[in-house]
This record gives sequence, C-alpha cells and structure tokens, in this order.
Amino acid sequence: MLVLRRRVLHGPIGRHRWWIAVIALLSVIMVLFAFAGPATGPSAAPVTPPSPEPTPSSAASASTAAKAPSPTVAPDPVIANPGDPPRTADFRTLAAAAATAIYTWDTRTSSYSEVYSRLRDWWEVLPGGSNPLAVLVQEFEATGVNAGSYATLVDQQAFRSATVESLHCDSELAEVQERPAPWAGLHVCTASVRVLDQSTSARITYTAPVSVMVNCPPAVTAPTDHCAMVGFYTTPSRIVY
Repeated sequence: MLVLRRRVLHGPIGRHRWWIAVIALLSVIMVLFAFAGPATGPSAAPVTPPSPEPTPSSAASASTAAKAPSPTVAPDPVIANPGDPPRTADFRTLAAAAATAIYTWDTRTSSYSEVYSRLRDWWEVLPGGSNPLAVLVQEFEATGVNAGSYATLVDQQAFRSATVESLHCDSELAEVQERPAPWAGLHVCTASVRVLDQSTSARITYTAPVSVMVNCPPAVTAPTDHCAMVGFYTTPSRIVY
C-alpha cells in the first residue's frame, strides 16, 4: 500500500494534481492583493509643481513692458546749484566761482531762503566784523532780486545762470594800484559776468560786473590752507575797476 501511494504522488497524475494546487494557491494570493487597499495613514498634501522659469525672451518682454513710455518732449534743463565754495588756495579760481554763484539761482528747485543760505556759506565774516552780513543782503539784492520779487519769479518758473567772461585782479585794477589791500593775502577781483535770465515769458541776456574780495594765507584772518570769500559788490558805485 505504501508503495502504491508513492507511485501515485510521483506519477503523472500526482504531479498534475500538485501543479493544480499551486496555481489555485497563487490565484487566491493575487485576489487578496487586488482587493487589499493601501495602508491607511495620514494623507499627504498634494504637491504643486513649481512654475517654470521665464525664458530670456519672456523676461525681456516683461522688463520692456514695465518701463514707462519715453516722453515725446524733452523737459527743460534744470540749472544745477553752484554748491559749496571750492576749497582752493588760488584766489582767482575762488573769485570766478563766487561771481558765478552770485548770479545763479533757480526758482523751480530752490526757495529764496535756500538761495540766500547757499550764498551765505560763501561769505566768511572777519573777526573784526568789518564785513557784516547786512552787506551781503544789500549786494545780493542789487543783482535785481529780493524776497518779494523772487516770489513773483516762482510763478514764472524763472531761473538765472551765469558764466565769467573776464577776470582782473589786484594790480590789474587801477583802483587797487592807487589803494592797495590793507594786508597781505587780501585780494580784489572784478569779473565781467554773462547772465542769462529765463522764464515762461522771457529770455534776457546781459553782462554785469561784480567785484569779489578773497582772503588767503598768509593773512592771519584767513584759513590756514585755502582762501575764503569775505565780500562782494554788485552795486555799480562800488565796483572796483
């Protein structure tokens, strides 16, 4: 009996039944995997794909679109402020720069007090008080502008610019030859200034004289390494020739 059973298992019929059993078992396993869902757990948030980088052409288009359209009419040029006095030991350079600053202002960018304050920075009061700031106000108003007229000029968007056409100093002036400066280092220069006045209603060009007093080393009242303006005259009766 034992021998017969072994033959059945190892014979063709036995092997056929064994393969049927294996296939049946695999089918059951596949069915279980098909119906079994994924393991439960916290659901992951959906991932948003990053937006693509703009191509160079699209970036250039965006940059071009962001720019403001070019004006069809160029704006009026703004006259730059003369700024601070140049720090120089050359009295001629300082005198020419001062003459230009005296005849330069722009109502479109500066108030009258700002114009006066800027010019005040050029004027160095001497220790003895022989050149008071009252003279500065008087001589600046002699150029044809004061606080009242400046307010009117603001409405006209007026501005003034100047260039020095000629400059004569010290012994080049006859009056200085007759009455030399009271101390070494004090210089007198008279400039001929080409002035341009412009506004919404007029454009006028003329020439004006201005005398500038400059104090330089070795004067004990001067800065140690540069010159300083200590006065100017625009009143016709006080111009030095």
